[in-house]
Amino acid sequence: MTTYTCAIVGTGAIAAAHAEAVVQSAGRARLVGAVDVQPDRAAAFGAAWDVPAYASLTELLEAQRPDLVHLCTPPGSHLALALECLAAGASPVVEKPPVLSLAEFDRLRAAEAEAGVPVATVFQHRFGSGAVRLRRLLAEGVLGRPLVASAHTLWFRDDDYFAVPWRGKWELEGGGPTMGHGIHQFDLLLSILGQWTSVTAVAARQARPTDTEDVSAALVRFESGALATVVNSVISPRQTSQLRFDFERATVELEHLYGYSDADWTLTAAPGTPDVLSAWESGPADTPSGHTAQFTAVLDALDAGRRPPVSTADTRVTMEFVAAVYASAFTGKTIEQGEITEGHPFYDSMAGSGVPWLDAARSVR
Repeated sequence: MTTYTCAIVGTGAIAAAHAEAVVQSAGRARLVGAVDVQPDRAAAFGAAWDVPAYASLTELLEAQRPDLVHLCTPPGSHLALALECLAAGASPVVEKPPVLSLAEFDRLRAAEAEAGVPVATVFQHRFGSGAVRLRRLLAEGVLGRPLVASAHTLWFRDDDYFAVPWRGKWELEGGGPTMGHGIHQFDLLLSILGQWTSVTAVAARQARPTDTEDVSAALVRFESGALATVVNSVISPRQTSQLRFDFERATVELEHLYGYSDADWTLTAAPGTPDVLSAWESGPADTPSGHTAQFTAVLDALDAGRRPPVSTADTRVTMEFVAAVYASAFTGKTIEQGEITEGHPFYDSMAGSGVPWLDAARSVR
């Protein structure tokens, strides 16, 4: 059995989920080091997980030469760190959002191709057994055509949450809940419904002291003909994460908050389709969504010599969707898939040609 060595960069809250995933791998992976810009925090994390702490990624890479490096830092630092990992022959496992723009993402893909070392993005909701089952039944034709869907991430973050210097800033976080919160739910939606073709969206700053939006909503068309709504909010006191898929032969619904198990899914069969329910109730075993589920899939892929999920090809579909939401919201136009390319205002920044409320504030000054 191959044992993969792993390091963690950025020892904030989400780092514990990554460390736990490695520990839960039953010897298939082991932690060999951690890095944080705050030495005391790195030392505390290292002590908690029994690994050495390093002053920089450069020092860690030289000392340990890890197979995988989990990037758990703020989004604005992801690209530079991932490029350094690739140059050293280590595979970056990058928390969402992976980078700040499509331009940065294409730089990452080019470096990945040059290094011959794969990159994986953390979109852990793809890997719970409910999502695995849903994709399988759709592919097998059990559910019929997808017709209507929704992905609503209705969360609450108060003003203190945005007091952290990098939050709510386009140049540091890349966007608001469209980029950093709802991305998990609509990535799952996209992984099930396939290629989107157009987006018509709105976004606003309703209540929070941010440069970015605190709510967005989009209407989406897919190659299959399906239509979907996607809502992303951090101003909703009753928090919930909801997905709904209406197929020809069934409605499938998921409601949870930050992670789900099979108990959070429901299926309602259309009249006269009893086989749908029995198909839904057949395997796989209940596996909660989460970092452990995705990391297991990453290890399985590496053992088999395959590119680990979620690949940069998969992630680019989601990142282009994010850019399309902002482009549509800030220009008032419907954005077609493939429209945002080099030279487009929203290729280099999710803020694109300008953010209405920031432009209005500048004009007053």
